[in-house]
Amino acid sequence: MLLAHISDLHLDGDARATDRAARTVSYLNSLTRQPDAVLVTGDIADHGAREEYSLAADLLSGLTAPYLTCPGNHDDRAAYREVLLGTAPETGTQGAVNRLHPVGGHALLLCDSTIPGEDAGLFDDETLNWLERTLDDLGDTPALPAFHHPPAVLHHPYLDSINLTNADRLAEVLAGRTNVPAILTGHAHTPAATTFAGLPLLIAPGVVSTVRLPWEPGDTLVDRDAPPAVAFHVLGEQGPPVMTHFRFVP
Repeated sequence: MLLAHISDLHLDGDARATDRAARTVSYLNSLTRQPDAVLVTGDIADHGAREEYSLAADLLSGLTAPYLTCPGNHDDRAAYREVLLGTAPETGTQGAVNRLHPVGGHALLLCDSTIPGEDAGLFDDETLNWLERTLDDLGDTPALPAFHHPPAVLHHPYLDSINLTNADRLAEVLAGRTNVPAILTGHAHTPAATTFAGLPLLIAPGVVSTVRLPWEPGDTLVDRDAPPAVAFHVLGEQGPPVMTHFRFVP
């Protein structure tokens, strides 16, 4: 399976953010092999406004490959459900948005790690129970939990202040899982790779901007001139469980 992974579009109606997202869509459509899916791990809208999700839907529907999304801390659950998922407000709950999608012989477990109105993340009891139950039901099917907030220390003071706050409880659910090749997140606006609960943790770069690392020069938190970037995750029967390549968008 080939999975393209993008994150943090922060669409706000401004031409700059729209152009960077459109460039990313065009780049993915130009690939000589189309991904089995394009994963978008949150912060799709910048203010959670319905018109921002309408713009996102227009852009993402232009992808040749199917796309899958989960919410981030800038997203609004009600507007996200209504516009991107097509769930009417009167029939949708206000709880976490957790969904399972089969892709290329694997299962993508799209989890909601958001706390409405806050920047940091949390796996609430509903989501933890859903994740544990779903992993149990999948048996030997390879499963990729995907959500917004990284559950590991990134050695960046700002990012580490707004990451997943109850990573220990998530680790309990994931510990010893032999059917989880990797965990996929966004939020950091920088590509990164580490381990969590004994599993690969792969963090997508940002589309709208790149966060400067503490040892990089510059007096602003983000580098707005760095190009958008994409992570490609390759999963197959040969080689390591998952191989990841990071690429800048031309």
